[in-house]
Amino acid sequence: MNKKEQTTNIADRESSELQMNPDDMLELASVASGILVDWFKNLPDKDSWDGEFRDVLDNSLMKPPPETGRPAEDVIKQVGSEILPHALRHAHPRCFGFIPSSPTWPGILADYLAAGFNINTCTWLVASGPTEVELVVLEWFRQWLGLPDTAGGLLTSGTSAATVEAFVAAREFAKSPQRATVYMSDQSHAVLVRAARVIGISPECIRLVPSDNNFRLNIGALSSAIDADRKAGHTPMIVIANAGTTATGAVDQLPELADFCETQNIWFHVDAAYGGFAVVTDRGKAILHGIERADSITLDGHKWFYQPYEVGCVMVKDLGNLENLHSMKPDILQDTIWGSNHPNMANRGIQLSRSARAMKIWTSVQTFGMAAFRRAVSRGMEFADRAEIHIRGRSDLEQLNPVTLGVICFRFNPEALELDEKTLEEINRIVLVRMFWEDKSFISSTLIRKKFTFRLCIINHNTTWNDVEETINAIETYGNEALASI
Repeated sequence: MNKKEQTTNIADRESSELQMNPDDMLELASVASGILVDWFKNLPDKDSWDGEFRDVLDNSLMKPPPETGRPAEDVIKQVGSEILPHALRHAHPRCFGFIPSSPTWPGILADYLAAGFNINTCTWLVASGPTEVELVVLEWFRQWLGLPDTAGGLLTSGTSAATVEAFVAAREFAKSPQRATVYMSDQSHAVLVRAARVIGISPECIRLVPSDNNFRLNIGALSSAIDADRKAGHTPMIVIANAGTTATGAVDQLPELADFCETQNIWFHVDAAYGGFAVVTDRGKAILHGIERADSITLDGHKWFYQPYEVGCVMVKDLGNLENLHSMKPDILQDTIWGSNHPNMANRGIQLSRSARAMKIWTSVQTFGMAAFRRAVSRGMEFADRAEIHIRGRSDLEQLNPVTLGVICFRFNPEALELDEKTLEEINRIVLVRMFWEDKSFISSTLIRKKFTFRLCIINHNTTWNDVEETINAIETYGNEALASI
């Protein structure tokens, strides 16, 4: 769409004190890019975690804002050397704690460009190009997940926000029932409970259903809980399945749960924040069979799809369940209703002002192609399989979960000694502290059936088998040293 050319005498413009000239802008951007490239180049040689104490950072940073500025290059260099490094280095090849994030460089640059263009993907009128790219990315997701043509969604800051959107859609679909009750596994992430509270579900109407021996939601226990609640006057509103739990990577029995929810006329939600993008591989698609029958699904592109934070997603089987709720037409936005069949993304979620989150996914896929992404996701699962074999072959390590995707849980536990649980926890906590402060790797812990255990999440596309093996061996070494000291 062309507009009549207009000429402006640049010399007539009044300069802003907050503006920089193009040469200085380019030089400063070059400094920032150099810092980032050096960071990624040297990252494998650094520790995967470098936290700092509050008093140290207060002494360095807790100062009044300056009345006059200082050279921008000095500020950028301080950011790159004294602030940003004091954090968990999610992209480190030996960062196995929580659920790491290892962004692609094109994804990072797409975020940089979107920020520079100052895009707001609220409406088609305001951001037609970026909105179209978000529609393209959401269509990719729809196809990968196997959802019907009626499906659609929205990119969000993360799964926490996406889950709230999904739960609101479920509540509206159920017409805001009295004593609405939600059901999830005792292995489900805490953000699901929080999301239920945010949309107005009373604490006494949130059910944590026991899981089975493989950490999957027990369908028999679920059925019994729903029957009892209906007799007590509750209205079952939503059943939440896991497609890769945070603690163990377990995947619930999705086809069976879909059948159950269909029979019971209950909204079926799948939390696929961690494991959802495994569907781009043949193995992952088989593991997640049944996800295509969900009424809503939540995903995180900054986890197993290698993007910078923030890029969560909510997908719903019927897009109307989002748009019927969120659409708004106030006078100040009347100009945004431009043409027919032009979607406004702000009509799908709570945000009006929204960054152009889809650009990083689109740019990354266009650069590397889906074959490269499939190989990267597959390698995470393959390394988890190898880790399982390695751990099972060690007499002083005990595996506590069956590997489903890329998470493996284990602890130091010499089988010949028959140590009690209290002693085992003491030893393994000592090991965890040493891993934090002495080892290059970063691991996190969890509780498996009340047993303290280490947890490795292997999804970083830069991780090698040597990174995994040496991390496991370090845990074994520290464990034996801790055992000798108690």
